[in-house]
Amino acid sequence: MLRELLSGQGGIDPSKLAGAAGLPSDPASLAALFTQLQQAMNSAGDGIDWSIALKQGEQRAAAEQRQLDDAERARLDQAFQVAALWLDETVDVSALPGTPELLTRRAWVAETMPIWSQLAEPVALSISDALTRVMSEQAPEEMRAMVQGASRMMRGIGGALFAMQLGQVVGQLAGEVVSGGDIGIPIIEDGRAAILPQNVAAFGEGLDVDTGEVELYLAVRELAHARLFRHAKWLRLHFITAITAFARGIDIDTDHLEELAAGFDPQDTEALRQAVVSGALIRPKSEAQQSALDRIETMLALVEGWVDVVTADATARLPRSLAIAETIRRRRASGGPAESALATLVGLELRPRRLREAAAMWREVTDAIGVEARDAMWAHPDLLPSAADLDDPAALVARLTGATPPDAEDAEFDEALEQLLRGETPAGPGEGGEEPPSGEGSPTN
Repeated sequence: MLRELLSGQGGIDPSKLAGAAGLPSDPASLAALFTQLQQAMNSAGDGIDWSIALKQGEQRAAAEQRQLDDAERARLDQAFQVAALWLDETVDVSALPGTPELLTRRAWVAETMPIWSQLAEPVALSISDALTRVMSEQAPEEMRAMVQGASRMMRGIGGALFAMQLGQVVGQLAGEVVSGGDIGIPIIEDGRAAILPQNVAAFGEGLDVDTGEVELYLAVRELAHARLFRHAKWLRLHFITAITAFARGIDIDTDHLEELAAGFDPQDTEALRQAVVSGALIRPKSEAQQSALDRIETMLALVEGWVDVVTADATARLPRSLAIAETIRRRRASGGPAESALATLVGLELRPRRLREAAAMWREVTDAIGVEARDAMWAHPDLLPSAADLDDPAALVARLTGATPPDAEDAEFDEALEQLLRGETPAGPGEGGEEPPSGEGSPTN
């Protein structure tokens, strides 16, 4: 059936099928699609060829891309220089070792695709495994050996289709993001800041604000984000590990998949398109997944809230900084079309739902203990505020300033913070104290 479809003899309109899967349906794109699927079907490898995603993404991003002119480049380079000076006054984290980059949309896709593919691979494998499992279970007894033999081919085709979809989504996202840190998670290597001038210009078109002011504000924000991830060396791995673990728990609803296959009309692919777009084929989140998601969202809010506060302090000289900040907050809260598509594809929305609470908390912390102590809290994940602290920042401030007697856990927190401020490394479990007792009740891992 697959060979007939890929040769155009399967009785299914390929353009409708491609459109239902969120892929281009013009003749040239369909020809390239079939070529890639045929190669995947004949490939002997078990892995997913993510170069397909890169190619699709670059083609999508380059479709409406323009190049930088010299005047724009000079203006943005100067904006980054001023932004670095302003940021030095409001944070206690070191400057970046390299020069901020000005990226085209296509270059942004190339820079970020390794992270996107790493985050998406667990989902792609889950989908491929679900397809082969359903085929094996539903096939007649006399055909099961043949189906099992075709499982590698199905995995290759499923992986190739998923890679194409990811490339299309990331290519579309390249037309919406304004900087390397715009998504919130570290999709560009630590220590690097980047901005997309074409998208910055588009962002400023809807605002009644001077272009230079918009560029300077976004430059400060991007540098703040990049400096934080370089300062907190554990943060990038923490995010990627948490998101990948969440993605590995994603499970495909095979019952829904079977129902969709049983009622599939080759001439009407709308039901398939709706299932893909809505994410209906992914089972509801498990309790463990929801807990992981809560941790991811809290950390994302802490990062974005800190960036908001230090950016506001650094750009206080700009007349319309508050208007720009509010536009960014609304934009992050709602997300764009490509971000919604990405959420469907990997089953995860990367939006800081508690951004305003986190920013308010960081403001209170800054006023209470100062910039140096505030930024020292990023040295270790155990020192950072929790979701409960977002609910009650006054209690956090009281604990940090010693206004209330701390309990045992808070005392450990305060001691670790004081050690960091003295330039010492906080003692971990079992360090600098008595060994934990062995035997009944002791930890086993």
